Amino acid sequence: MGTAESGYQERPSRVLAATVWRLSPDPGNEDGEFRILPDGCMDVIHQRGGELLVAGPDTVAKLGRSPAGLSYTGIRFDPGTAPGLLGVPADELRDQRVPLAALWPSARVRRLTELLDEAADPARALEDAFQGAASERNDKPDELWVPAVVERLRARRPVAAIAADVGLSERQLHRRGLGLFGYGLKTLARILRVNAALDLARGGMPFGLVAAASGYADQAHLSREVKALAGAPLREVIG
Repeated sequence: MGTAESGYQERPSRVLAATVWRLSPDPGNEDGEFRILPDGCMDVIHQRGGELLVAGPDTVAKLGRSPAGLSYTGIRFDPGTAPGLLGVPADELRDQRVPLAALWPSARVRRLTELLDEAADPARALEDAFQGAASERNDKPDELWVPAVVERLRARRPVAAIAADVGLSERQLHRRGLGLFGYGLKTLARILRVNAALDLARGGMPFGLVAAASGYADQAHLSREVKALAGAPLREVIG
C-alpha cells in the first residue's frame, strides 16, 4: 500500500519479508486525504481503538481518508508472501479491504486488537504477532521461487523466460501467480515498473531520464502509465 502522505513513516521488518509502517495525522492536510498506490503488496492495518483490516493487492490507486487525530499502524508484506499467513489466495482479496476477523478466528483477532491498542509500540507488536503466525505454520510453502520471480520482474525479464527459470509453464505460473500476487505476472510487472519509476522521479531525476531508465518508450509513455495506475498526473503523484 504505497502512499504519498507526509505523515507516513516506514522501516524494514526485523523478522519478516515485510515493511512496518505508521501513518500519523498531518496538520497541514485538514481532510486527511492521501493517495494509495498499487504496489503488488498486501497490508494488515490497525487503527488504535478500531479494527484490524486486510488490504488486498490493488490494481489502481485509491484515495484514503484519515479522520482528524487518528493514526494507523500497518505491516506491508512483500509480493507473494501474505497469502500463506492469512490463509486466503491473494486474488480473492484483490482491490478489497476486509476485516482480519473474516479470515482468522474472531477470538484471536480480538486478542491481537487489544494487544495493539495497549502496546507502547504497536508497530513492533504487530510485527511480532505475524512472526508468531509464521512460526505456527506446519506447512512449508513450495513457492520458494517467489522472491526470484519478483526480482526478475523488477529487472524486466520476460514472463516466458521467468517461467522457464522456475521450471513452470507460463500457464502454471499465471495460475499460481493469481493466488500469490493477486494478478498475473504481466500486471505485477507493470505495477512494479511504475513504482520504480516514481522512486527515481521522487529522487529528482528528470522525467525523460526516468522514462529511459525504466524502459518506457518516452516520457509520454511513462506519463500515461502513471496516470492509468495512479489516477493522477506524474507531477501530482510525486508532489
